Amino acid sequence: MTSGSRFLTRHIIVTLLLSVSGIYSSTATETATAWGIEQLMQNLREVKSARGKFVEHKFITMLDAPLDSSGTLIYTAPERLEKYTLLPKPETLILDQDKLTIEYKGQNQLRTLELQDYPVIWAFVESIRSTLAGDLQTLNHFYQINLEGNENQWHLSLKPTESKMQTFVKEIHIGGSRNHIRTIEIIEAEGNRSVMTITEDTP
Repeated sequence: MTSGSRFLTRHIIVTLLLSVSGIYSSTATETATAWGIEQLMQNLREVKSARGKFVEHKFITMLDAPLDSSGTLIYTAPERLEKYTLLPKPETLILDQDKLTIEYKGQNQLRTLELQDYPVIWAFVESIRSTLAGDLQTLNHFYQINLEGNENQWHLSLKPTESKMQTFVKEIHIGGSRNHIRTIEIIEAEGNRSVMTITEDTP
């Protein structure tokens, strides 16, 4: 894999992860059953659509200050994900079934990827879709999972088990309350990290 391909793959993986994981899941319902990883997955499984505003800080080891961005996230079950970055530069990322479209509006650039041609990205997308779908069995296939806290304040840690994924992402931390995701932190294998804060966005 060339350095250019590795950069594109890393950019897409991290961007997708923040997009799909950071959505405010306000449509999930609660039940009276005992709370744990199964109940958390059930709540996520009940989300049919979600929308949120995000503020992201990227900490790069070579830079003294973080790179900031903000915009809107939209998820429509079961396979459509949208990320609209407004600042600092307009950028659109749309994942629909097995096709990924990236548009850099300021540069008038549009790129479409067929995920079958990018096995690492394809495997990554399927693992994230399984999270949104509340598919614990598939999630366990891709990650070592650890859940701490309680329903009012929980912390989910995901460590990739696939060697190819480990070259890009070291660990993922997702914090939330009940069925609301509040923060997402991605620690990359090379030491960089991204932190996203999510708030509800009502259309």
